[in-house]
Order: sequence, then structure tokens, then C-alpha cells
Amino acid sequence: MPAKTTKQSKDIHNPYGYSDMDWAAALDPAYAAARTEVRRLSMGEDGTLSVKVKELIVLGILASRGLQYGVEAHMRRALDYGATKDELFEAIKAAAVPGGGVAYSVGVRALQALEQDGAFPPPSPPPPAPSQRSKATPPLSAPPPAPRRRGTAAKR
Repeated sequence: MPAKTTKQSKDIHNPYGYSDMDWAAALDPAYAAARTEVRRLSMGEDGTLSVKVKELIVLGILASRGLQYGVEAHMRRALDYGATKDELFEAIKAAAVPGGGVAYSVGVRALQALEQDGAFPPPSPPPPAPSQRSKATPPLSAPPPAPRRRGTAAKR
């Protein structure tokens, strides 16, 4: 199993930071260059789908295969291309339909690992609860007049 990455690489030839791919590239640079071109064509900015959507698809597949380290790397790249925590979680929930419990648990663990690494902004505080009006505050409209009781009319 390749080493788990915690930070995404800025290397254009290894954008996910997989250390094993750097090692393999040294063994056969021509093959590594061909893989880089296939990756660019498949996951790059060209095409109908956005990079964010492509990353959401890939992380769902990797989650279904139980590859948490890959899910984390692709979540990071999806975040770089505008994905939100909610979108990542929704992708994991969608992957759990064909991928079952392994996809869900691997995806949740990857999402939690990113949160623990500070990948998401802190949640905004909830809006303040509406304060209750004090008793001294006059009502918005005057109450209707009390009905007169029969036989209590003032004498003239």
C-alpha cells in the first residue's frame, strides 16, 4: 500500500503526492511521462466536466475500492477546484449506493482526516436566537376594546 499523503503535491507530474509514483518515475521516466499525459487528458481542465466533478467521481470509485489514501488525495484536489465539505460528503453518500459500507466508511474516515488536518474553514456560529420582547415593550397594535355588558350603561 502506498504511503498515505497528508498534503497535496504541487508537482505537475504527481499532483496527488503519491510517493510511490515518484519512485516508479525514476525507474522509467518515459512511462511516467506517458502516464502524466493520460492523467492530464483524463483529469485536467479540458473537457465537458469540471475538474471538481471529475475528482468527485474518482473519489467515489476509490472509496468503493477501500483506498482511503487515494480518497483523501482526490478530496484535496476537489477542494482546490472549489468543492465544499458538503459536496465531498454527498459524493461519499452517493458512492455508498453501489460501493456499500466500505465506500461509506472509507469516505467518512477520509473526510474526517481532512477536517482534522484543517482542510475546512471553521463552521460559522449559528445566528443569534430572536430575543423575546420585554414586558415593557408596547404591543405592535392596540388590543380591541372590551365588549360592553348589557345593563351596565351609564345613566343619564
